[in-house]
Amino acid sequence: MLGTVNRVLLALAGLLLLALGGSVLAVGLGAPSPSWWIHHGRHDALLTTAERTHWRAEGWWWPTVLAALAVLFLLSLWWLTAQLRRRRLTEVLVDTGDGENALLRGRALETVLATDAAHQEGVSHAQAVLRGTRTAPEVRVWLQLEPDVAPGEALDALTAQALTRARDSAALRKLPAEVRLTSVKHRAERVT
Repeated sequence: MLGTVNRVLLALAGLLLLALGGSVLAVGLGAPSPSWWIHHGRHDALLTTAERTHWRAEGWWWPTVLAALAVLFLLSLWWLTAQLRRRRLTEVLVDTGDGENALLRGRALETVLATDAAHQEGVSHAQAVLRGTRTAPEVRVWLQLEPDVAPGEALDALTAQALTRARDSAALRKLPAEVRLTSVKHRAERVT
């Protein structure tokens, strides 16, 4: 979600800056300005004194400006905190079965899951990251496979072994996973 918001905001800001900057540059270089454009020649000021002071005497002007700046500030603050927020899940809430709950460190579960996945046949390296909430964690797993391993078999083995053990040991009803598979780079084999 945040990535989509970032892309949309960046695209809108880029289009706005490109349109304004390009049109100001074109008029400044002597291109004829369209009838709707605020500048009509290369020696026009960006804002005249009359345009800058036109609304100052109105009673609604300053409250409107301050409200717009406050909204812009709050949106910027929200965006900044969303950028700095942690992406990893630090702990998982585990139901112990006796009516109490225990906290399992997220890094511990990630390490065990990655180690278990790396011990599978044909996997040269594995990495796991927990996301989601404390009560409904999700995991993202990266597997680096040996050149001769079928990806389907590695995915089935990961699901049947490492993910099942991690889900059962943390007493979770489900553990959704996103798995990304890559292969180890290797030199071509020589045929003689």
